[in-house]
Amino acid sequence: MVLSKTDIASGLRQALDFGINKQVSKLTAKDGFFKNELVKILLPDELKKVDKTLRKFGLGDLADKGIEYLNRAAEDAVGVAIPIFTDAITGMTFTDAKNILAGSEDAATSYLQKATSKQLYDKFNPIIKQSFQKVGADKIWETIMTKYNALPMTKDINPNLTDYVTTEALSGVYKMVAVEEKEIRAKVSERSTDLLKKVFAIQD
Repeated sequence: MVLSKTDIASGLRQALDFGINKQVSKLTAKDGFFKNELVKILLPDELKKVDKTLRKFGLGDLADKGIEYLNRAAEDAVGVAIPIFTDAITGMTFTDAKNILAGSEDAATSYLQKATSKQLYDKFNPIIKQSFQKVGADKIWETIMTKYNALPMTKDINPNLTDYVTTEALSGVYKMVAVEEKEIRAKVSERSTDLLKKVFAIQD
């Protein structure tokens, strides 16, 4: 089967569009991060001691809330990724598409990561900061750090959670795009249009 350059590029764009709309959209829903073990945001290494200490002093509920609210902020912010991805997909060339088709099982995701990661970080960071206030994460973490820093034998700590959650949220977005890409590459049943079937038959 001979496909035109236009068909190949259009097929890859379609696959990425489907992946984004199906998988990234899930992350924007309540528990999209928090109850998805693949992308759930856990505490950074420097806060694991904080978590352990709070639980030791009977403040486990507060520690749990802290983790939940980090994920809520990510869920609130991720919607901004979709139009940026759409722009990157629109700008995909035939050469890009050809290399993706012949590449590894996450070649399309890698292309998107390269094309969008800086722009997404710059967009995500202030939105995560606003989301902290919107979902109440800033107040929870202020309470956590105040209580922790007041405990005996602890050293004051004030981590940059905005930067951490921004980076983790981005990682989660790309992981979910990769999940869908892998499905389309591996399962004929996931190729829901004639164009997808024709284009991905080339790599089978």
